[in-house]
Amino acid sequence: MANEKKLVKNITSRDENFAQWYTDVVREAELCDYSSVKGCLNYLPNGYAIWELIQADLDRRFKETGVENVCLPMLIPESLLEKEADHIEGFAPEVAWVTHGGMERLQERLCIRPTSETLFCDLWSKTVKSYRDLPKVWNQWNSVLRWEKTTRPFLRSREFLWQEGHTIHATYEEAEARTIQMFHVYEDCYRETLAIPFVSGRKAEHEKFAGAQDTYTIEALMHDGKALQSATSHFFGSGFPDAFGIKYLDKNNQLQSVYETSWGWSTRSIGAIIMVHGDDSGLVLPPHVAPVECRIIPIAQHKEGVLDRACALLDELKKAGYRVKIDDSEKSTGWKFSEQEMLGIPTRIEIGPKDIEKNQVVVVRRDTREKIVVSLDEIAGRLRDILETIQQDMYNKAEKFLNDHIDTATNMDEMVEKFKANRGFVKACWCGDPECEGEVKYATGGAATRCLIEDEEFISDKCIWCGKPAQHMAYWGKSY
Repeated sequence: MANEKKLVKNITSRDENFAQWYTDVVREAELCDYSSVKGCLNYLPNGYAIWELIQADLDRRFKETGVENVCLPMLIPESLLEKEADHIEGFAPEVAWVTHGGMERLQERLCIRPTSETLFCDLWSKTVKSYRDLPKVWNQWNSVLRWEKTTRPFLRSREFLWQEGHTIHATYEEAEARTIQMFHVYEDCYRETLAIPFVSGRKAEHEKFAGAQDTYTIEALMHDGKALQSATSHFFGSGFPDAFGIKYLDKNNQLQSVYETSWGWSTRSIGAIIMVHGDDSGLVLPPHVAPVECRIIPIAQHKEGVLDRACALLDELKKAGYRVKIDDSEKSTGWKFSEQEMLGIPTRIEIGPKDIEKNQVVVVRRDTREKIVVSLDEIAGRLRDILETIQQDMYNKAEKFLNDHIDTATNMDEMVEKFKANRGFVKACWCGDPECEGEVKYATGGAATRCLIEDEEFISDKCIWCGKPAQHMAYWGKSY
């Protein structure tokens, strides 16, 4: 057990130093590491496998709503980027430029895509002519480059993986409905697949995506009480398409504008999984996104028949559709247990000579460490029930943490005190003036509006800062 203790000591306690704990988990679980390009990541097999499962789940959900996948170039001519003024102004500080091809200077600079609205609009301006060409409901899985000054694994890197959906529609109403539909797809995936609860809603006017008419956001709460903007869906109206001259002939042969949406989800979601579910022993992965749902660990595997029975169980579970592996290495049993926990594998199956005699195995849950004795005759069916129970229990635990860390305030004294005494979100009313938000942010040490609350009665008729009539109630919080 000495080796087991040494392994766990490599991870700093969450409550001692949360930032260091996060870095330790990413490193020890071998999820990613930094490349030779400053601020860019190498996604390692353990981390990329999580992304593949998220990607597969989202892609299925997208296609159920009629989304088609495409692939557009990674380079954008400067002239295209400048067609939408608000857009280029919002991204200018983060843009990286290609200025040479080989040894020759290019006639026009090329931007490495920070996002692809301009590319999609350029394509549609050449191909959309009639109402018969609409709608276009497209998505691409790719990477983008944003020249961030401060980076952290998964949460903020210069190049990151994501999907970006782009759609155009004949009517305002259809585009707005698609914006909200994809927002709800994201909400469902966070709840059902990542087992992460959240608050969600529209962003404040000054917090919208560059060039958007409305931005909808999911704000998950991390264990340290900070919010993480986790996925966004944007309604652009006709601003982008008009800038690119996208028009179509309707059924009456009249020229009409189109309406655009855009929506994105990135590898930041892996950071959310780590910070919401992880503990002092490492990762705790929800079964739905766990690359390995179960690791079989033979006990006293040197004894006759143990390894053979464990391998037979491995084959049985694979045939039953589980993502399962066996640890038949020469490491100590304690080390194997610690490694399984550090990697966040939802369950392990312990099988030794006494278990074989009794025709049973011991299933150990990663989230609670509960030991469950299961007959070998029933394990192929029971394991799925155990995994689904873990998935739901992890969501329930995270939801309780979220609900326990949502408070209210009707004046600044309460607001400041709540953020000093507790970590999480505070509901408070606001006049809508960004200057007032800035004052609140300064007074609270960083709390800003995360999203607006539109389905509840105001808790006050006055702005939390200036006392003027409240226009919005919002979730306020400190964020990554």
